[in-house]
Amino acid sequence: MANQNPFEVAQRQLDECAKVLKLDANVHAILRVPMRELHLSLPVRMDDGTIRVFQGFRVQYNDARGPTKGGIRFHPDETIDTVRALAAWMTWKCALLDLPLGGAKGGVICNPKEMSQGELERLSRAYMQSVWQFIGPDKDIPAPDVYTNPQVMAWMMDEYSKITGKNQFGAITGKPLSLGGSAGRGDATARGGLYTVREAVKVCSIDLKEATLAVQGYGNAGYYGAYLAKSLFGCKIVAISDSKGGIFSKEGLEPEAVREHKAQTGSVINFPNTKAISNEEILELEVDILIPAALENVITEKNAPNIKAKIIAELANGPTTPEADNIIYKNNIHVIPDFLCNAGGVTVSYFEMVQNFYMYYWDEKEVRQKLDKKMTTAYHSVLDISKKYNINMRQAAYVVAVQRVVKAMKLRGWVS
Repeated sequence: MANQNPFEVAQRQLDECAKVLKLDANVHAILRVPMRELHLSLPVRMDDGTIRVFQGFRVQYNDARGPTKGGIRFHPDETIDTVRALAAWMTWKCALLDLPLGGAKGGVICNPKEMSQGELERLSRAYMQSVWQFIGPDKDIPAPDVYTNPQVMAWMMDEYSKITGKNQFGAITGKPLSLGGSAGRGDATARGGLYTVREAVKVCSIDLKEATLAVQGYGNAGYYGAYLAKSLFGCKIVAISDSKGGIFSKEGLEPEAVREHKAQTGSVINFPNTKAISNEEILELEVDILIPAALENVITEKNAPNIKAKIIAELANGPTTPEADNIIYKNNIHVIPDFLCNAGGVTVSYFEMVQNFYMYYWDEKEVRQKLDKKMTTAYHSVLDISKKYNINMRQAAYVVAVQRVVKAMKLRGWVS
């Protein structure tokens, strides 16, 4: 895996877009850096009575189009540069989906797998105590991300409500349904991604019912990506991996059975009647659709020439380096870029905010219909720009998103 700085990757992607758009140098300079970032020290009493000080972050990248929005990660390898990159991508993602929001991201350096529920709750509340003045329904709305979940969001929402002296369900999204969460949020990231895959196969002349698919990463997005590809479209899932390794079966895998195996054993590896493969090998399989759903920078200039998939649907954030993008584009592989492909999560989070504001909740069918419309419209707006400028899909997605942010900045008088 390449050790590229994810924020430098995000900046280079923006720089490419600036060339295509011939962006004014002053506008470009503003867009290259976050508007605001917080560095937090979070003292937490552990179960053994000791105090441990965790380092946390919140980056609010750009709020020209509305209050910022973005998840909070609990991860042992979290860095400020990862959070900056993710906040930038959230800015473009919200603009691309035409949501009235800017981009933000948060993180805490910790290992939730080594913490008790009580310790996680105290950490979640400590985070909120440190950032509450900078967030809120009309400022910055956090959500779950890697190793955080609806329960963590419930604790954070409760702490925010206690501090502000009133119930503020709309201050956080990704909450449990009984606390103002939205129907359809659990599988929204993967479902939104698969709506774009459904559109992409028409461009690539692939029959979804006959399509083979490999998934790298088997968390929420990876599992639902595999499950929905099979249940909605009849795809054959031939390979799945997680952080410990991967499995391959030419006959096809049952996503639910693999998930149960992972829940019991801690990994997908050693699933019965499969061949063991590595995370590197899974990316180079001869499949119709490859779904990277794990971490950043897994597709690099080293392995890009070996990728044989016809479509890459990026459910992960930042899985492909800029050098790899150029190689993949030349090889006529159709990429659905991350901040388009995985935008279903933030889109349904936005729907959750809307429902919180007017205290009326939609059923799952209505949420899915609205999500489908948003994702399909966004996909075709990117495809049209890709054809118009003769650029790859990622550059096209940037062009659509950055133009919208720049327009808002100009209308507000931030730049001339």
